Amino acid sequence: MKYKTETSAGGIVFKKVGEQTLWLVTQHSQHKHWGFPKGLVGDEDENESKETAALREVREEGGVVAKIVNPIPAEALYKYTIEETLVDKKVYYFLMEYKSGDPKDHDWEVSDAKFVTEDEVRKTLSYKTEKEAFEEILKK
Repeated sequence: MKYKTETSAGGIVFKKVGEQTLWLVTQHSQHKHWGFPKGLVGDEDENESKETAALREVREEGGVVAKIVNPIPAEALYKYTIEETLVDKKVYYFLMEYKSGDPKDHDWEVSDAKFVTEDEVRKTLSYKTEKEAFEEILKK
């Protein structure tokens, strides 16, 4: 079996609506899992920073423009296999605040994107690593 590492970055984006805080979640088109917008760092620009990649992915997959409000990301580590290759993946999730845009304006990689309550985030996320990243971000 082959082995490779991947580094991705994404955003855990919040939006204040009156007294309520809502969070952006996305559903992957192919795998149907729910999570936060994220993607490979440097997939088009090898000098891309984690922060730039995270902001780009939030725009592409989440349909919104956001700003990073905490420079220290939550980190998620996991492994998966694709085409007989074991991938060791590290994802940096930055806490971000919504600035503009509409989650319906997402790209083809996402079938749905929406803002939900904190309780709904916990019920909606598909993977343990993202649930843990969310809880870590809430403490920052």
